[in-house]
Amino acid sequence: MPYLYQDSKPRPAAHPGAARATHSSGKGYEQLRQECLRRGVLFEDSDFPACNSSLFFSENPPIPFVWKRPGDIVKDPKFIIGGATRTDICQGDLGDCWLLAAIASLTLNEKTLARVVPLDQNFGPDYAGIFHFQFWQHNEWLDVVIDDRLPTFKGRLVFLHSAELNEFWSALLEKAYAKLNGSYESLKGGSTIEAMEDFTGGIGEMYDVKAAPDNFYEILEKALKKCSMVGCSIDTSSAAESEARTPFGLVKGHAYSVTGIEEVSYRGRQVQLVRIRNPWGQVEWNGPWSDNSAEWRSVSPSEQRRLSQAARDDGEFWMNFEDFKVHFDKVEICNLTPDALGDSTAHKWEVTIHQGSWVRGATAGGCRNYLDTFWTNPQIKLHLTEKDDGQEECTFIAALMQKGRRKLKKLGAEMLTIGYSIYESPGRDGHLGKDFFRYHPSKARSKTYINLREVSHRFKLPPGDYILIPTTFEPHQEADFCLRIFSEKKAITEDLDENVAIDLPEPLHPTPGPQETEEEKQFRALFEQISGKDMEISAEELEYVLNAVLKKTKNIKFKNLSLISCRNIISLMDTSGNGKLEFSEFKVFWEKMKKWISIFLQFDFDKSGSMSSYELRGALKAAGYQLNNYLLQLIVLRYSDEQFQIEFDDFLNCLIRLENASRVFQALSVKNKEFINLNIGE
Repeated sequence: MPYLYQDSKPRPAAHPGAARATHSSGKGYEQLRQECLRRGVLFEDSDFPACNSSLFFSENPPIPFVWKRPGDIVKDPKFIIGGATRTDICQGDLGDCWLLAAIASLTLNEKTLARVVPLDQNFGPDYAGIFHFQFWQHNEWLDVVIDDRLPTFKGRLVFLHSAELNEFWSALLEKAYAKLNGSYESLKGGSTIEAMEDFTGGIGEMYDVKAAPDNFYEILEKALKKCSMVGCSIDTSSAAESEARTPFGLVKGHAYSVTGIEEVSYRGRQVQLVRIRNPWGQVEWNGPWSDNSAEWRSVSPSEQRRLSQAARDDGEFWMNFEDFKVHFDKVEICNLTPDALGDSTAHKWEVTIHQGSWVRGATAGGCRNYLDTFWTNPQIKLHLTEKDDGQEECTFIAALMQKGRRKLKKLGAEMLTIGYSIYESPGRDGHLGKDFFRYHPSKARSKTYINLREVSHRFKLPPGDYILIPTTFEPHQEADFCLRIFSEKKAITEDLDENVAIDLPEPLHPTPGPQETEEEKQFRALFEQISGKDMEISAEELEYVLNAVLKKTKNIKFKNLSLISCRNIISLMDTSGNGKLEFSEFKVFWEKMKKWISIFLQFDFDKSGSMSSYELRGALKAAGYQLNNYLLQLIVLRYSDEQFQIEFDDFLNCLIRLENASRVFQALSVKNKEFINLNIGE
């Protein structure tokens, strides 16, 4: 599907209290629930029906699933029993451990949990078979309603379920998230931080444990104290290692939650421990400080109670922090607010959001490796004006997110490899061209290009103006994106999309010259031969004239001009309105034509007779037209071919239409000015 440019002007951060209803009826949860109660029926969600398409898109269900409501599975269903806790999350037969690890972390913060899982719903007297959950998506909070029909096999839930068989909040939450992303299958495989951000609207940061900073324990401690959500995982070296168990009982390529971090007194010294949870609800670490290890015998009962230590096969366990760093490879932290984890002081961060698109042939330029197209990517200017308190630099986090890729899985879409570069601004306005990036190195950039939904990094730069370029790794890859800038002090951002402007020379008028040039004599002779004594030619005759002349021009390698181009030329130049072109009108057009040919040849870098669509911005600017990204992308969609090339015939048609449009615009502007002047008495 083609992606059209979205206005990327900065926007304020979304507020969860204003969640938008998403049901196709346009009705919200309460209105739908009241309708069902009034009619005496249980809600059935037509947007996410109880059928195979809601389960899988690439295969048929491996077993005959039966959709059942909780009341058909157990006698006394409950939404939540004794509060929502991390032990309510047990993985089923779906590879969404990343999501379950995030849900387990969600239960550690009651306020955040209550926003995602509204507590004003149950299986009581006002039960209507409808539930709702709220998720953050690309700077917007959405209220997702579902019915409570769940996939079962032999009377048991197939996917996420609670350890309490009659508790259903976690299974219903998974269903709502599956609906948000198109199907249950769309939830296979992912990054814990993705779901964490959807539950909080927070900002994610990723750490390579083996290269973590010296104060990594303090970073995790502060994150958990501030109710940040934390996940961890062990890398795999091949697909065959996915979910392979290590001799210590850990699972590779599997998403775990970090649920606690503490120091414990052990044999006269303090030992740093970290608590981990496996969303399977079983399979635990069996090394030092595991549930039944000898270390606990040297810890006082009061300390064990403080740490809620119990030898249960519930998937949760403690580890020595040093062992944690040895055995785990990645840690993901989602900060509910992006407070600086390396500092003991909480900061109020400023947030700006830009929405945009990479459009093939226009603004999908790829990374700096592809210099010829890199400059065509969206460009966002960042003004850093205030230093951090007591510092000489400005701190900010840049988070680039690709939008909707999980939902597009059923159409064959995968996560693109994305990243960004930051350049010092040259101090001029407008979209920066290729030469700037040829001769100027980046000041900073994302740590890596990676195929995750979001890439984020924390930077410290001196005050000044910078240009941030969000890109895919390879050119020609289309996606919508959301760029969030979090800054400790107020930072001003603006999109460098250019204003629409027209700078054309005064139009030439047919005037007899003192003496015809040799070129004009040849045209006159050709005109007389084709048109006759009236010296007027039709579109068909103009097609013959122009192609005859262009074929004799040595430095031009175009194909023939089309009849439609010639009709458009006549519509542009015909002053008499008779649908034909007089010789004097043709002479004026030929001067335009020579200029347009010269521009085309200038931007036909490989002299192939066609121009890359990525060069269209510069070519149109040379012709007097400065266009914004939206108009540029519309033109590229209309005039470029599948290889992102524009033939001269299409370039000519584009310029003719732009000039016609500019004439109409200028005429309307004059009329409006006359109308205004008339009304104010001038």
